[in-house]
Amino acid sequence: MDKVPMTAAGHLALEDELKRRQQIERPRIIQAIAEARSHGDLSENAEYHSAKEAQSLNEGRIAELEDKLSRSEVIDVSKLSGATVMFGATVTLIDEDTEAEKTYQIVGETEADVKSGRVSITSPTARALIGKKVGDTVEVTTPGGGKSYEILKVTFQ
Repeated sequence: MDKVPMTAAGHLALEDELKRRQQIERPRIIQAIAEARSHGDLSENAEYHSAKEAQSLNEGRIAELEDKLSRSEVIDVSKLSGATVMFGATVTLIDEDTEAEKTYQIVGETEADVKSGRVSITSPTARALIGKKVGDTVEVTTPGGGKSYEILKVTFQ
C-alpha cells in the first residue's frame, strides 16, 4: 500500500470529517431510516430509499477516510527548511507572460484546493517545481497550454 503524504492540517481535517460522519451523520441517517420504515410499505417508500442511499454514501466515505488516514504519512512542514522546492513548501511564482504573481503550497492530494493556493504533489505544476530553487524558471504544461514561471520565493510555514 502506498503512503499518502499530507500536512498536519490536512490530516486533522480528515479526522474531523471522519468523526462528524461517524458520530453525527450515521445516527441521523439511522433515525431517518427508522422513521421511514415506520411509514409502512418499503417498496414504494421514497423516504426509505433516499435514507438508505444516504447511508450507503456516508458509509462509503467513512471507509475511504479510514483508508486514507491509515495510509497517511504526516509531514510537519514547520520542521522543514531550505531553498529547494519540496512537499510542504510555499512557493511564490511570477508568470513570465502576464507578470502576475501566484503563491502555491505543495500538499497531498486529499487537501489540494487550487482556489485556496494549495496544489497537489501530483499536479503538473507541483511536479515541475519539485527540486527547483529561487531564480529558476519552470515550464508547466497545463490543459490550457504551456506556462512559464520564475520562482521568487520558497518558504515553509
